[in-house]
Amino acid sequence: MKIKALSWLGLYALILAVSAQEAKVLNEAESDDYFNDFYGSKEMVAIATGIKTQIYKAPAIASVFTAEQIKNMGAMDIDDVLETVPGLHISRLSNTYTPIYSFRGVHSKYTPQVLMLINGIPITNSFLGNRNQNWGGMPVEAIARIEVVRGPGSAVFGADAFSGIINIITKNADDIQKNTLGLRVGSYTRKDAWLSFAGNNKQLKYSAVLEYHKTGGLDKVIEVDAQTYWDSVFNTSASLAPGKLSLGAENIDFRGEINYNDFTLRAGLQKRNNLGVGAGLGGALDPEARKASERWNVDINYKMQLNNYWQLDLQGSFFSTSQDIKNQYTIFPAGAFGGAYPNGFIGNPEVWERHTRFNVTGLYTGLTRHTIRIGSGYYLSDLYKIRERKNFGLGPDGNPIDPAGPLVDVSDSPYVFLKERDRTNVYAFIQDVWNFTNDWELTAGLRFDDYSDFGQTTNPRLALVWSTSLNLSTKLLYGKAFRAPSFAETGNINNPVALGNPDLTPEQMETVEVSFDYHPQSDFGVILSFYRYQWRDIIQFIPDEGLPSSTAQNYGKQTGYGGEFELNWQLATSLKLSGNFSYTQATNDVTQQDVAFIPNKQLYVQLDWQADENIHVNIKNNWVMGRKREAVDLRKPIDNYLMTDATVRWNANHQPIELSLIVRNLFDVDAREPSLNNGVVVNIPNDLPLTGRALYGELRYQF
Repeated sequence: MKIKALSWLGLYALILAVSAQEAKVLNEAESDDYFNDFYGSKEMVAIATGIKTQIYKAPAIASVFTAEQIKNMGAMDIDDVLETVPGLHISRLSNTYTPIYSFRGVHSKYTPQVLMLINGIPITNSFLGNRNQNWGGMPVEAIARIEVVRGPGSAVFGADAFSGIINIITKNADDIQKNTLGLRVGSYTRKDAWLSFAGNNKQLKYSAVLEYHKTGGLDKVIEVDAQTYWDSVFNTSASLAPGKLSLGAENIDFRGEINYNDFTLRAGLQKRNNLGVGAGLGGALDPEARKASERWNVDINYKMQLNNYWQLDLQGSFFSTSQDIKNQYTIFPAGAFGGAYPNGFIGNPEVWERHTRFNVTGLYTGLTRHTIRIGSGYYLSDLYKIRERKNFGLGPDGNPIDPAGPLVDVSDSPYVFLKERDRTNVYAFIQDVWNFTNDWELTAGLRFDDYSDFGQTTNPRLALVWSTSLNLSTKLLYGKAFRAPSFAETGNINNPVALGNPDLTPEQMETVEVSFDYHPQSDFGVILSFYRYQWRDIIQFIPDEGLPSSTAQNYGKQTGYGGEFELNWQLATSLKLSGNFSYTQATNDVTQQDVAFIPNKQLYVQLDWQADENIHVNIKNNWVMGRKREAVDLRKPIDNYLMTDATVRWNANHQPIELSLIVRNLFDVDAREPSLNNGVVVNIPNDLPLTGRALYGELRYQF
């Protein structure tokens, strides 16, 4: 690792030395381009308040990525972008390698504490409270911008805007200036294709992006798995380890938008097919299982200018989502548990959900120095279909299922893993942005939510933004947030391991932040942020006395603090250096131990070099440090890793063709994310391997 790090530092020094020869003063146009890039383009940021605001004045700690930035860094999935956000670490769940987003040390298995939005509308699944257990990634060609807020946002967005918010803004007709056809092939038999087009006819505009992705998936070997442990207990040899990860996928994504006067209609589809299950649902290799999911959404929006002071926004949306199994989950292989399960320990839980939202928002500017935003809405989450087939537990007749016999369908019986259910949420909010002097702005907000199952919650926010000088902005922020219990946490039944609790209350978080945005020159700027939070009523599964099961309880408490440093430096007309450093200290207040799995320190460095008129080079480094294991885990410490990616793009002069070469993990580092514990037992002792060196070629054709 040291040799690779030194080699990389040497490469940076060489490039800096060469490019320094061409350094010269930026002209005004280049200065404007720099600030657009530094602050996230002229559109600014809307996620912090619901009102477009210059990002350095926004009452939140935010990052913005434009489509051009996303393309230049060689991103193929949103995780390639999100891993560059200060204070955000992406680890992996063994099942399908689903991403675990940990903002500022807030870590949990399914990441329900992070709210992901598409065009401002949540895509949360109520079953586990996350984006979908059959996630399968998200491509980036349809994305115009990604806005990320670190910290709470429940005063604006309600439930689950807890440790962080990710808003994905899709492309419309104004973003797609030319129709584009793209192809990408490379390592792990990856094949991608996409088509984007747009047009307009006076008042009518339309756009669409269609993307296809297929891969055999990362084929790294799992040397030892969960069944290996049980083999040692029963003196058997049922484990399929050593064996390769199962991470194949075949995805179709569609995003479309129609704009007519003040009406906007959007639709989307995320179809996931033939998803492998990574290292297995229960940490035991399962090479045959395949998962699927079909998620589609539609929303209609209408903006109405009532008079000089009032603007009204009306929105209705519908989101349908599923978590399907194409064949079966063999949670433990044939011969498991001393031969008690000759065909394997098999369970197939499937869920289907519908989400309906209506909301109205008003913006009032009739008071001097005040911008007031008020709104209310209604949300229905309906888990309308559940299916389960298995060869363990009790059947529909209440008798034990024969583990050697055929699978038994327990759907619509008292012995299914979860009953069908729904939840309604009625809410109202108010926010005032008060510019009480030329250099001071106070944002105060309050949101009230009433849920049909767990009751009411009120969440405030306060933000004071001071334009300290021409080159410095100072922010002092306070916010409270809540995370709604998932349906699995409140309703799991007939589960031999984890049982739900209908009396759960929401998790709560209070956060204080201070940030300094300093940009003394047009070609140089830094941002320094500090935060402290307290996370209460954490929902955890606590062992039941005298029983093998655990039941969900509001039990945990965590305190965290840290700092984030961001740098943007235009070293020369053709060379830009950007990066960030994050420090996080999070403590479990119940055990008084450091929180496991999260990086104590992260360093990200990116170099953008316009080598000549036609060639652009992007090199990025992500250094993850200081992850700890749980106290009961006696394995050796988790190794740090430094991953380097490189992208070279070539545009032909006066030709509609662009070619790219993308390299992942340039130095072929053996990087791993920690596997989770199952009590004192570790399912995957050698941790979860990440991508080795991978190479991709890309062609774009505009017409």
